[in-house]
Amino acid sequence: MAKAARRWYPLAPDKPQVVETAADRARSLKAPKPGPVDPLDGARLALAGRVVTMDDRFTVKKNAVVYIDKGSIVAVRNRSAGSPAGFADVAIVETGGTIFPGLIELHNHLSYNALPLWSPVPQLYGDRGQWPRHPDYRRLISGPMTVVGEYRDARGQAALLAPLVRYVECKCMLGGVTTSQGIMLNSNAGVQRYYRGILRNVEQTDDPALSEAQARIADVDAKDARSFLARLEKEDSCYLLHLAEGITPANATESVARKHFLALEVAPGEWAINDRLTAIHAAGLVPADFKTLARFGGSMVWSPLSNLLLYGATAHVDAARKANVRIGIGSDWSPSGSKNLLGELKVAWLYSQHLLDGLFSARDLVAMATRDAAAILKWQGALGTLEAGRRADLLIIEGNAGDPYEALIRAKETSITLVMINGVPRYGLPATMKALGVEGEALKVGGQARKLYLEQASGDPDVAKVSLAAATKTLKRAFSRLPDLARAIEKAGTSPPAKRLVAFDAPRPVVWTLALDEIRDTGMDQRPRLPFDGPHDFTGPKLAPAASKSTPLSTLLGAIELDSLTVADDAHFLARIAAEPNLPESIRSGLAQLY
Repeated sequence: MAKAARRWYPLAPDKPQVVETAADRARSLKAPKPGPVDPLDGARLALAGRVVTMDDRFTVKKNAVVYIDKGSIVAVRNRSAGSPAGFADVAIVETGGTIFPGLIELHNHLSYNALPLWSPVPQLYGDRGQWPRHPDYRRLISGPMTVVGEYRDARGQAALLAPLVRYVECKCMLGGVTTSQGIMLNSNAGVQRYYRGILRNVEQTDDPALSEAQARIADVDAKDARSFLARLEKEDSCYLLHLAEGITPANATESVARKHFLALEVAPGEWAINDRLTAIHAAGLVPADFKTLARFGGSMVWSPLSNLLLYGATAHVDAARKANVRIGIGSDWSPSGSKNLLGELKVAWLYSQHLLDGLFSARDLVAMATRDAAAILKWQGALGTLEAGRRADLLIIEGNAGDPYEALIRAKETSITLVMINGVPRYGLPATMKALGVEGEALKVGGQARKLYLEQASGDPDVAKVSLAAATKTLKRAFSRLPDLARAIEKAGTSPPAKRLVAFDAPRPVVWTLALDEIRDTGMDQRPRLPFDGPHDFTGPKLAPAASKSTPLSTLLGAIELDSLTVADDAHFLARIAAEPNLPESIRSGLAQLY
């Protein structure tokens, strides 16, 4: 069946709106793919340095050049081999550093990444259903996000959404990330869409070589395991599903978190698991469960810091490795996770070194964020390695001595000298960016000068006009005035609509909000799972106690800080980590040593 063309849904209410048909809406998260994101049509590029290919042989070229044309890698050659055809007159940019594939983050709730660390996490929890019920959660996390998602300025515009997108995407890039999960919007017209931004979005790739992952499960597909299995069997990519988010106590086999895994059993020996299912967290699985996951081809995403902060434990990744389950990695979100994937790699390294007897080498962990992540997404033919024919997504850190994998684990954010997405230099040292033909917005990271190149012809028009500096200023001001903004939302909700003359058949203006399932029922769960105890066991807005929701946000909220873009610019993050009682001592005291 031929697919319909992608429809564009602008935020501004004065622009034409397009209403989807029911069929369109059903496929709104599986839109067609016209081509790669913003390949450069300009000059070819050549970058020299130590190249960590992450190929099947884990080849490291000590003195090599990566040749790039129109968003793709043409060749990776030792410098002595000379340039490929068409590159004889291309000036080689000397990076003096080590070149890796860009980091692929398989799990992150980007919308929340403007929020600071929940410090300290008030207690230990057993499963995902518990911590959203704590009174501080609405005051510090869901309440502020409600304001960000629903506030309208005097013109009726969603004044905070575009700044939020700009800020959290840049936050990812400043940590070396080139691919992450997307930011979804929900509208009063029943339409959902993702922002189209600078980062690659695993759910909306717009690239025929990169199949689009599913990350939210419709209620109709989550009613039972057999329905979910039928959905899985239709997918050609992967399904990133929150699964067993919580813990199963030692020497126990029963827990709320594990029951959500057991709900995948369709019949004895038959499971709603295949090679498209990727279990996010999987912290409540017992070792035998990983054998089941592996037997049917499933994979997992590890988020150690968030798990440890909330539950005091994380997934049995030793059992996962023993069962040959493929593992990716993700930082989850800033309220209970790392600021970026580079930070999450450090936590994973400390956990492996001190609590798993060095089970994972530095190379293993870098693979989780590059080649293994690409394989989970079914992208291994296009991303995850630095080879001819792959998309030119790469990360460069300073220095080219010692073990390259451990160098990345130990790299500070100030060590990052270039981030490139699809052949477009997006962030890096001013001199390197200029040598590659772009300028961009100036900023400082840890006191060091950097440049951001944010132009993107195919990007979201509302975000395109927002600089990082402007986004930062807008969000800081908004976070300092949360009670006032909440009061404005409440007043607008109780005021009668202004009378105005409109055509009888004029379309209703479309109003966009963040698609956060815990705040508004969107029919799609942000942290989806299969129910094990009937329809009342879904995640979503009903999780929060009715009593807490009855308190107006204007009386509950106070000013909060905007989370810093990097650890290098956050005077409190490492001290707060050191004071978190739920973390193992090796991480509480050891993380600062890696910064």
